[in-house]
Amino acid sequence: MTNPVSKLLGALPPGVRLVLGGTVVLGVSSYIFLALAGHSLDTTQVAGVNMLWTVVMSVGYGLFSPVELELNRLVAARDVAGNGPGPAIRRVLLATAVVLAVVLAVVAAAARPIADRFFDGHLGLVAGLGGALVGLAVSSVARGALAGLGHFGAYGTQLAVDGGLRIGLAALIPVFGTHSPTAFAMILVVAPLAASVIGMRKVFADRRGGPAPAWRDVTAGLGLLTGSTLLAQLMVNAAVVSVGTLSPSSKALIAALANAVVLARVPLFAYAAIQASLVSALSGAAAAGDQAEFRKVLLRTGGIVVVMCTAAGLPTVVLGPWAIQVLFKAQNVLGSLDFLWLVAGTLCYMLATVFGQALLSLGRHQRQLLAWLAGTVVLVTVTLGPGSIATRVELAYLAGAGVSAAAMLWALARSLAAPAPAVAEQRAPLAAR
Repeated sequence: MTNPVSKLLGALPPGVRLVLGGTVVLGVSSYIFLALAGHSLDTTQVAGVNMLWTVVMSVGYGLFSPVELELNRLVAARDVAGNGPGPAIRRVLLATAVVLAVVLAVVAAAARPIADRFFDGHLGLVAGLGGALVGLAVSSVARGALAGLGHFGAYGTQLAVDGGLRIGLAALIPVFGTHSPTAFAMILVVAPLAASVIGMRKVFADRRGGPAPAWRDVTAGLGLLTGSTLLAQLMVNAAVVSVGTLSPSSKALIAALANAVVLARVPLFAYAAIQASLVSALSGAAAAGDQAEFRKVLLRTGGIVVVMCTAAGLPTVVLGPWAIQVLFKAQNVLGSLDFLWLVAGTLCYMLATVFGQALLSLGRHQRQLLAWLAGTVVLVTVTLGPGSIATRVELAYLAGAGVSAAAMLWALARSLAAPAPAVAEQRAPLAAR
């Protein structure tokens, strides 16, 4: 008799089982990393490390997650047509390098204001921010290529090595009696770079050729997707950043809220195991014109997301206020109602992400961007409204994510009602080459 766990995994897109272990390690590493920082540094230093982690998760992933997703889509579509990944990887890598150079120049030019505003004057954390962005850029290219080719075993290994290094290196810091926030920042540089070296070996083994994708296809897709992902990452991380901007003296609230967001986002770490195979499966189905498979994968994934959020969210609402005090040494400034808003916001955010990646697979990048933009407008409006700052930023997350999910679902329904143009868009880049 099939057990419930096997049924659950069987309902997910192919490749999830191979990625799951690495995703768990990487997800757990975030909690251990922040917990060790909380026990090794003073309150001001912890707030700086938490802010760094939040900025990397929002700005960094907002800039470079599109690289993984778009390369995943391009490589998966090329694989269906019998073309190799090399030409697409080279062009996406070059475009990524240009973006990275511009961002690093901005960070370097504004190093002092960034340090004073977000990191209590620590320039070492600004250097860590720049290095972490480099690590994210490289690892995103590696993961996008692996996922597009269906090498989910190597993909999971890269995640596991990244997370394992974060845990191991963070554990060494207190052992040697080091109490420097910069030391924790450097972990976010070393871990993803080292893991990427391992991941790319599998990609280099694919020697198939094929024409390079047109630059307009690469830049247009990355540009629109970068806009969407930046808005999405802003939304999921806005609570901490908003408090840090509107009330920078509230150090205890900033630290506690950062810890609460981590707990509320537990299902997001699990979803990371689904995301790569989801985009690959949906892109392959769209490129092959198999709408029945596309709908099946989408509906099953949406259902799994609801189950995951409910199962993880209920204990978080009840135990969250106690857990952040025990695990992260947070002060008692948040209650169960705060966690309820964060958990509900995470559910809406994850559904919006699933719908958005379905739009991406259909080539509807612009519709995805507009939906995130609508949610961001709502997020800002609620954040600047009346009430306590903690409640405002939590409800802003819920309202913004809910509007984005609804707008994304409406756009997806319209796209699926006219499947022929969507499939044509997916095939157009291959035909143009």
